[in-house]
Amino acid sequence: QVQLVESGGGLVQAGGSLRLSCAASGSIFAISAMGWYRQAPGKQRELVVLITSGGNTNYADSVKGRFTISRDNAKNTVTLQMNSLKAEDTAVYYCAAAHITRWYWGQGTQVTVSS
Repeated sequence: QVQLVESGGGLVQAGGSLRLSCAASGSIFAISAMGWYRQAPGKQRELVVLITSGGNTNYADSVKGRFTISRDNAKNTVTLQMNSLKAEDTAVYYCAAAHITRWYWGQGTQVTVSS
């Protein structure tokens, strides 16, 4: 079992910045990657970025150059720094962890970017 607790998010104007954090606990030794997905109203959940335990990253094209993920293996946390936010970044952001048995998800945090 893995528990994911998210923090951050909120309301920001276009061009602004926000930071999301996710802390993992439980069977963290079996997590190969962590990251963020997002889901906007009426749309499917989509990948934002993943980072492996070795530090390799996979960003969605739509956030490259604006979002940066970092991982602290000692603290079992991942942080997503989001800069130059756009209205189309508005969504519920979910922390995700790829465990050897299944994917685990956080409860989601709302990010709203006003134009």
